[in-house]
Amino acid sequence: MKQETMGQMEQTGKWWQQAVVYQIYPRSFQDSDGDGIGDLQGIISRIDYLKKLGITAIWLSPVYKSPNDDNGYDISDYQAIMDEFGTMVDMDLLIEKAAAAGIRLIMDLVVNHTSDEHRWFIESSSSKESPYRDYYIWRDPVAGEEPNGLRSIFSGSAWQLDEASGQYYLHLFSKKQPDLNWENPQVRKEIYDMMNFWLDKGIGGFRMDVIDLIGKQPDKGLTDNGPKLHDYLQEMNRASFGSHDVMTVGETWGATPEIAKMYSDPARQELSMIFQFEHVTLDQQEGKEKWDLKPLAIAQLKEVLSKWQTSLGDQGWNSLFWNNHDLPRIISRWGNDQKYREQSGKMFAILLHMMKGTPYIYQGEEIGMTNRPVQTIEEVQDIESINMYHERRAAGFSEEDIMVSINTKGRDNARTPMQWDSSENAGFTKGTPWLPVNDNYLEVNVERALADPTSIFYTYQKLIQLRKEHPLIVWGEYELIDTDKQVFAYYRRYKGEKWLVAANMSDEPQELELREKAKEVIISNNSALSLHSDKVILQPYDAFVVRV
Repeated sequence: MKQETMGQMEQTGKWWQQAVVYQIYPRSFQDSDGDGIGDLQGIISRIDYLKKLGITAIWLSPVYKSPNDDNGYDISDYQAIMDEFGTMVDMDLLIEKAAAAGIRLIMDLVVNHTSDEHRWFIESSSSKESPYRDYYIWRDPVAGEEPNGLRSIFSGSAWQLDEASGQYYLHLFSKKQPDLNWENPQVRKEIYDMMNFWLDKGIGGFRMDVIDLIGKQPDKGLTDNGPKLHDYLQEMNRASFGSHDVMTVGETWGATPEIAKMYSDPARQELSMIFQFEHVTLDQQEGKEKWDLKPLAIAQLKEVLSKWQTSLGDQGWNSLFWNNHDLPRIISRWGNDQKYREQSGKMFAILLHMMKGTPYIYQGEEIGMTNRPVQTIEEVQDIESINMYHERRAAGFSEEDIMVSINTKGRDNARTPMQWDSSENAGFTKGTPWLPVNDNYLEVNVERALADPTSIFYTYQKLIQLRKEHPLIVWGEYELIDTDKQVFAYYRRYKGEKWLVAANMSDEPQELELREKAKEVIISNNSALSLHSDKVILQPYDAFVVRV
C-alpha cells in the first residue's frame, strides 16, 4: 500500500480501525444471582475490569430470548432478553455503563436462521396457507425422500420433515434452527426493522453470524456466497446501520482475500470487516472436517496470515483473532499449556496484536485460560460435538479417537466459566456452574493475574495501550521476514519508523539473525533477552518487538 493511500485512510479512519474488541460469552462470564449461568448484571459488575484491560468494544454473544438448543444462536424473539440473562432494563443499563467506561457494545446478529420456537416459524409451520409460510424454506419431498443431499453443519441431513404438511424445511444447523428465506422481501424488512430497534438503543454495531449463508440457493445445493449475498448486504447497509457510526463484522468461513474485499471495501458500502478462518483450519486434514486432525505447520501459518496482511490493501480491513466461542483455546491448541503456558500466551498476544487490523480478545484469553479435557461424551454439552460423536460412532470410529478430537477442537473448551479468583467455582457463581470450571482455576485466575506485574494480563494491557499510542500499529505496512521455520518475524513500517516483531513458536531455542541494530525494546516476554549482537537466541516461546 502506498504511503499517500495510508495517509488518506488514516485521515478518514474509523474508530473501529483503532479498536480492540473483547468477546463475552454471557453464559460463562459472571453469574450475579447464583443460578450457575452468567448474566447481564454479572457483566455490568465487571465493566471496571474491562476498562482496566483497556478494550474499546465488547462483542456480546447472543442474549436474546432463546430455548438454548444452540446456546442462544437459536433466537425465539430478537427484541427480548433471555430470562436467564436478565431483562431489557438490564440490557439498557449494560449499554449505558459500558458507554460511561468508553466501551461500545457490539450485538451478535443471527439472521440466517431463527429458533423453531420463534413466532414466525410457529405461524409458518401452522399451515401451507399461512402468510408466514414463505418466511422459511419449505420444499416437497423428491421420490419420497429429502429434496436433495444438503447436509447440516451439525451432522445429518439439512432437511427436516414436517409430518403435518408433508413438506421439508431447511436447517443448515440444528433442526431447531430453521433457515430464513432471504428471497422474501418481507423477511428482509422485518430483520432491518429489528436491527434499527437495537441501533436506536445506541449499540456500537453488529457481529453477523454465518452471514455468508443468507444468499443460499438450496435447490442448486449452494449454501455460501450465493449470487444475491452482496445485494442483500448493500440493502441492509442502506436500510439500517449505514447511517450510523458503527462497526459491522461478518462471520464468513469460505472467504478469500478477493471475497473479503467485496464485503469490506468502503466504496461498496457493505460491512466494516469480516472474520476469515483460513488460519484456523491449518490443523485439519485437507478436504476433511475440523475433527480430522493434523499438526500445525508454522510455515503455512506465516504464509496465510501474511497473505491476509498484505492482500486487502485499502479495499478491506482485517480482523485479528486466535480464539472465539467456537474455537479451542490457543495456548492448548498451538502453544504449550503446561510448562510454557504463560510464555506461549504472551507470545500469541504479541504476534497477533502487532499486526494490521482490529484485534479480538476472547474472554479468559488475557489470563491464559486453557482447554478443559473430558473423559466421556456424558461430560460434553456442545451440540456439535455430541452430534459428531454419535455419527462417527455409527460409522465405526473408535471412542478414543473421537474423544481426542473433541478434547482438541470441541466448542466446550472455550465455554468453561471465566476464572476470576481461587474461591469455589473460580468466583464465577455461588451456585452449580452450567459447565464445570477448569480444574486449573486455582493457578489461572484474574485475581492472581492482577497481582503479578509479569502476568499475561499486563502483556495484553500494554499491547492495547501501544495500539492507542502508535499509528504504526494501526496503519503501518507489513513485511514478512524469511526466517527459520519455527520463528515468525515481520516488519511494520510507517512514516520513516520501522519495528521488528519476532516470535519463537516452538518449545526449542531458535536463532534469529538481526539485519539491523535494535534501538529500543517496545515490548518483550523475556526480560533477559539480549539484543546486543547480530544473532539473537530466542528461548521457547520468546517474543519481542523492537524499533530498528
